[in-house]
Amino acid sequence: MAVVFERPKMLRDVPLHYCPGCTHGIIHRLVAEALDELNGEGRTIGVAPVGCAVFAYNYFNCDMYEAAHGRAPAVATGIKRAQPDKIVFTYQGDGDLASIGAAEIVHAATRGEKITTIFVNNAIYGMTGGQMAPTTLLGQKTTTSPAGRSIERNGFPVRVSEMLATLDGPAYIERVSVHDVKAIMNAKKAIKKAFEYQLAGKGFSMVEVLSTCPTNWGMNPEEALKWLQENMIPQYPLGVKKEVGL
Repeated sequence: MAVVFERPKMLRDVPLHYCPGCTHGIIHRLVAEALDELNGEGRTIGVAPVGCAVFAYNYFNCDMYEAAHGRAPAVATGIKRAQPDKIVFTYQGDGDLASIGAAEIVHAATRGEKITTIFVNNAIYGMTGGQMAPTTLLGQKTTTSPAGRSIERNGFPVRVSEMLATLDGPAYIERVSVHDVKAIMNAKKAIKKAFEYQLAGKGFSMVEVLSTCPTNWGMNPEEALKWLQENMIPQYPLGVKKEVGL
């Protein structure tokens, strides 16, 4: 019998710890599939930060480093400079990357470090209890903004991809989503392209993936996917934000 679907080689055959309906599992698979297609087995090093993806070292079938909260780009920089022949990536959430790690990602990007960042944006702090994140939408209720995020108290949400795209160092930045099959297919293409930019030595690359957090949003998985499409995409438009050309 012909095999039509199987687990990527770069993804270990172990249960995931994520909440029901969380789309981290989808994103993990897309990263693994892209690395499979680029022959990443045996030459890939990932960096996992603090946050929902803290156990990523259990799931990706490659060497993984654990970084302090927000410091994954700095760790990845050291790895890539020491071993430039490796494929090096960070896998970070919005609380990690856009808050405590904001300076790290800005400076890694502006230096044009030849690393790839997978930036998972679910508009909230997930692992630590659903607090407001830099990406939380205006009016969105969280444990630390029970009345909803307001401009006066909290300022505007941060559009990380657009911000980094203004810098000279990045070679490729795109925002994608995983709310339906078409979006997932587009996300896979973007993630693979980001790794291709790294392999070509063009500079820093990042894919921002709009994701769901049904548990902390107080929704079921189906409602969360719809909320992402109707609320997050207008605030965080999909598409390429910077591309220098391979």
